[in-house]
Amino acid sequence: MKSFVLACIAAIAIAVVGVLVLDGVQKPADQAFSTTGARTGS
Repeated sequence: MKSFVLACIAAIAIAVVGVLVLDGVQKPADQAFSTTGARTGS
């Protein structure tokens, strides 16, 4: 039972770190797809 609880805590910790890392890497759509021919409505 103790190992199951530790595995759940580890999974939650990995998920939180993943969310924080991916949130820092992602760009808004108007920046990611901004080229001379793209119109994003800005």
